[in-house]
Amino acid sequence: MDFQKIINEIYTTCNSETDKGKVANYIPELKKIDPTKFGICLNTLNNNTYGVGNFNEKFSIQSITKVFALTLALKLIGEKVWKRVGVEPSGDPFNSLVQLEFEKGIPRNPLINSGALVICDILVSNLKNPKEEFLGFVQKLSNNNAINFNKTVAASEKKCGFKNAAHINLMKSFGNIKNSVETVLDFYYHMCSIEMTCNELSSSFLVYANEGKLPYNNEEIISKSIAKRINATTLLCGLYDEAGNFAFKVGLPGKSGVGGGLVAIHPNKYAIAVWSPKLNKKGNSNKGFKALELFTTKTELSIF
Repeated sequence: MDFQKIINEIYTTCNSETDKGKVANYIPELKKIDPTKFGICLNTLNNNTYGVGNFNEKFSIQSITKVFALTLALKLIGEKVWKRVGVEPSGDPFNSLVQLEFEKGIPRNPLINSGALVICDILVSNLKNPKEEFLGFVQKLSNNNAINFNKTVAASEKKCGFKNAAHINLMKSFGNIKNSVETVLDFYYHMCSIEMTCNELSSSFLVYANEGKLPYNNEEIISKSIAKRINATTLLCGLYDEAGNFAFKVGLPGKSGVGGGLVAIHPNKYAIAVWSPKLNKKGNSNKGFKALELFTTKTELSIF
């Protein structure tokens, strides 16, 4: 199959249509991003890379990093993670407080903001140097030590992170946050500020397509069982309250971020990442969603 030809066609098709999405404006630094940026990168488990557009340009991956955090938490404490966070789709916006209060401080899943904050609390409890060790873990997944935080973006998120502060304080009141609120929030904002290219992002997600093993050296990072559970979680919860529509139209486990990134995997085959900053009303990349729908339609390579 000529993957390069296919993604070139998708790139052209998506660029020919009017993008009605809007760049995330509640994080000041993200407002500055050129809204016309658009890149696609496919990495396969047989060591082939196909890219088009701005696929080698770094961007803030934002909530996509929640998958890495969940992976490290499961690696550190295993099944104990699920005592503090659920695995069900939320059906509500990623920053909803209503459901969290109703369910007494136990987030519906680890990929909404409240769930990710609990995962961050777990990492702060179990790592000696949380930010440095987490960054090192992400660098290992991507086989790239140049990946780093964007401290300007982290500071920008901290200035306007009132809703996240509300989430974590509410959970603290229910006893589901063990560490200092300020410490966990600082870790969370740095975690979300990590910058990657589409190529680096799709490369780092190959571990989930490869049954928990790094494709470049076959080292087992997580067990096959944990990889299966992470993929199931991203399929059900990775695009917030649009996860069902993504599964219906794209048919892959995937995760989005408000920086405009969107990454998906096909077990035993590939990982594909798209970046386009304009978001739809659900907070997911408008053009990215369309590109992945076209990709699985043209290739007939979804999990269904």
